[in-house]
Amino acid sequence: MSSESLLSLTQAQRDRLAFVDLRLRFVGEIRRQDLVARFGVQMAAATRDLAQYKELAAGNLEYDTRSKVYVRGKWFRPLFDFPAERVLTWLSEGYGDGGGLQWKGVVSWEGASLPGRINLELLSVLTRAIHQGSAVEISYRALSSGRTTREIVPFALADSGLRWQVRGFDRRSGEFRDFVLGRLEDARILPGLVAAHEKSEQDIQWARITELELVPHPANVQHPDTIEAEYGMEGGVLKVCVRAAMTGYLLRHWNVDCTEDHSLKGGEHHLWLRNRQALYGVANLILAPGYNASGKE
Repeated sequence: MSSESLLSLTQAQRDRLAFVDLRLRFVGEIRRQDLVARFGVQMAAATRDLAQYKELAAGNLEYDTRSKVYVRGKWFRPLFDFPAERVLTWLSEGYGDGGGLQWKGVVSWEGASLPGRINLELLSVLTRAIHQGSAVEISYRALSSGRTTREIVPFALADSGLRWQVRGFDRRSGEFRDFVLGRLEDARILPGLVAAHEKSEQDIQWARITELELVPHPANVQHPDTIEAEYGMEGGVLKVCVRAAMTGYLLRHWNVDCTEDHSLKGGEHHLWLRNRQALYGVANLILAPGYNASGKE
């Protein structure tokens, strides 16, 4: 479907068709009730939307009479061409479904991030596996072992602040780990059941919530009230609740000084972790600036 054809539709129609496209691609199924709940349309309108979508892309969806749900077709080809960043925003925040064309923003803006290579087809394998509760065989490039083939049981996407990852159980190591999306080379959903110990409920680091108390750095910040205002601190402290599995990433991303005596020097360290004891038991503290479990920074 060309951009000209998309422009001939109303924005509301584009939104609904894009929603169908995204659901089929990354979840693997869609019901009329999904359209009703998302857009507040009547059931008859949802039926017309699905019929229009099928007319535009006949091979993209099939009706499963047993489950009474439309499922992704074997020869699926996306109607909408979304950049990876927009897809990840939709998956994590769920809005802005139908703006796949190059619309101008309200104000001028620029980003300052390195380009990341994310293969949306491989991402769709992971998201469908998460929805189905299935295992996935992946070809993955790791810094320590190079390219390997392994089986994982993914259950969530995670944004480290610098790049997107998938969290899941790694059958090779027998541990829950993070896998960078840009390092994936191949992925396919595996048949069979997932064992109880491979499910997200058994991921202690994911289930545990840590409360961090961040304050202006006592040594590096000359005007602490500036930092307090920037971060919206109350009483001079910013309290942040984060999963233990994501704690190291947050501390690294914001250059939080995690030494006991706030001894890290440098203008990049605007924040100091006041309650260092909250990090006890967090697994990825190798990422935390200045932290060492032995107490020697």
